[in-house]
Amino acid sequence: MKIFRGYHDARLAAQCALTIGNFDGVHRGHQAMLALLKNEAQHRGVPSCVMSFEPHPRDYFAAVARKPELAPARIATLRDKLTELARCGIDQCVVLPFNARLATQPAEAFIEDVLVRGLGVRYVLVGDDFRFGAKRTGDYAMLDAAGERLGFDVARMNSYEVSNTRVSSSAVREALAQGQMSRVAGLLGRPYSISGHVVHGRKLGRELGFRTLNLRFSHWKPAASGIFAVQVFGLGPAPLPGVANLGIRPSLDPDDVNGGRVLLETHCLDWPDSLGPEEAYGKIIRVELERKLHDELKYDGLDSLKAGITRDCEDARAFFASMHTETSRQTTRDRI
Repeated sequence: MKIFRGYHDARLAAQCALTIGNFDGVHRGHQAMLALLKNEAQHRGVPSCVMSFEPHPRDYFAAVARKPELAPARIATLRDKLTELARCGIDQCVVLPFNARLATQPAEAFIEDVLVRGLGVRYVLVGDDFRFGAKRTGDYAMLDAAGERLGFDVARMNSYEVSNTRVSSSAVREALAQGQMSRVAGLLGRPYSISGHVVHGRKLGRELGFRTLNLRFSHWKPAASGIFAVQVFGLGPAPLPGVANLGIRPSLDPDDVNGGRVLLETHCLDWPDSLGPEEAYGKIIRVELERKLHDELKYDGLDSLKAGITRDCEDARAFFASMHTETSRQTTRDRI
């Protein structure tokens, strides 16, 4: 998938089939829309294209209003969103910076300047609640009328439901906030995961006897937080079970080397001998959050923190042992 920051890049295809949205999480509703987009693009002989925004428009308006509580919790980093869009087979993605210029652009100008002259749209697919333009004055009816006038097709996709529940980014955020990881997996169509480069931290884990792999979560407000049993991919041929803390680490100094930013700190339960103490830094790994063990806790000292991590490791081992037992039982039933 080709990725473009803005729509003025000369390498963009002259025409495309387009869908527009934030696509936070790329959940099953998004996936159904992207499958339809791909089909329509192939029918017209043009590339499929996703237009998304960074930051999230609600992040921008929350900052302007100086009300951070209005910003939505973020399900995925931009890296993970783009990775999932590529997995869905999208040809190109245009990431627009959501700024004052875009926020105040009239809906009609957005259609003519961005969609028609900028991207050469032949087909536009939107969701049933799609709004656009300054003060959200643009809607499906306006877009459809513009398509008739300017020569592109417009379609609208209704909500996607699973078990009589509308699949949406809001539903995924709610399930993550409640630690319902199996429900999250059902909404996403895959286990929830976070990926990124392993970065250096304070290295306190080594002092405590629990070496960690640190990933920065680039948004200040992750939809999930707490302590999780996890599986780590990217450090060998098989995933490594572990326990991870996603959050701001309330037991540590907020002025530490990571500046109080959100981290995913993962301790592998069995560190592979082939991977030396320094060899994970800079590697791209993916961490699947399998089971939430509990919320972040504030410990009153390093001894109590070490005891807490020990308990978390024991609980994670018990979880993975139960998973192995259940898998063995299922395999036996399948053979019978």
